[in-house]
Amino acid sequence: MWRLLLFWALFVPHTLGLQICSFNVQSFGESKRDKPAVMNIVRKVISRCDITLLMEIKDSSDTVIRSLMTQLNSQSETRNQFDLTISQRLGRKSYKEQYGFIYRKKLVSVRGTYQYEDSQPGDPDAFSREPYVVWFEAPSTDVREFVIVPQHTTPEAAVREIDELYDVYLDVKQKWNSENFIFMGDLNAGCAYVPKKAWGNIRLRTHSEFVWLIGDKEDTTVKASTKCAYDRIVMAGDKLLSSVVPGSAQVFDFMAVYGLTEDQALEVSDHFPVEVQLKESKRPTSRRRKHIERK
Repeated sequence: MWRLLLFWALFVPHTLGLQICSFNVQSFGESKRDKPAVMNIVRKVISRCDITLLMEIKDSSDTVIRSLMTQLNSQSETRNQFDLTISQRLGRKSYKEQYGFIYRKKLVSVRGTYQYEDSQPGDPDAFSREPYVVWFEAPSTDVREFVIVPQHTTPEAAVREIDELYDVYLDVKQKWNSENFIFMGDLNAGCAYVPKKAWGNIRLRTHSEFVWLIGDKEDTTVKASTKCAYDRIVMAGDKLLSSVVPGSAQVFDFMAVYGLTEDQALEVSDHFPVEVQLKESKRPTSRRRKHIERK
């Protein structure tokens, strides 16, 4: 499997629409910023994608994420430049994280952002880190627009938080005129955190409009000693689902692709990214894929 990933990552040009990725970079702060080899791998992973959700951003000054953006854009030609939208610092107590979306601005733009308030009557404060919801416009794809709802669950509360994403879905549908939804992130949706018997209590799983693109048997963890499908991509919306490139939803094993040892990979993260591609539109547009080069 890793040989196939290596082939696709290094030799096959990404020409089919928009590549969307989710990556828990694990404690992304000053210690990682000060390790050039680690930052180089993070940059390479993000450069493969047109939209990347980053989780566990833990720098209150925003200097680390800004440093990453500088590195990304200094390695890219003008037509390949990236932009960023980032949440406030989120967390119940002193421990805080941010969600960040890095996107290739020649291909997508942000139509709107919404910090979910998590204050429903009778069920307040369901999330440790409330979703920072982003509505993207993507003229180069068949679907044209879609909403991404990110989530990094608290492991011990994973079942409740994944289920509560259904309430976020209803709330955002009422707020914005979109039927196209992508839920993605480190949901901790596997192993002991979401046992088999718990799936029946998760509306994002039991309601038929939601399709889970990363299966329960996948392994999104770096350590050889674990095999858990923590990181997921879930979609809703017929038009969005029909625009997915068949077979493109997968785990990106950066350890194998970039020839790292397990210890080297763990310096980057204990999670592998997950990703999916959307089909390129056949309609003429000034943002055609042929003008974009991924590194």
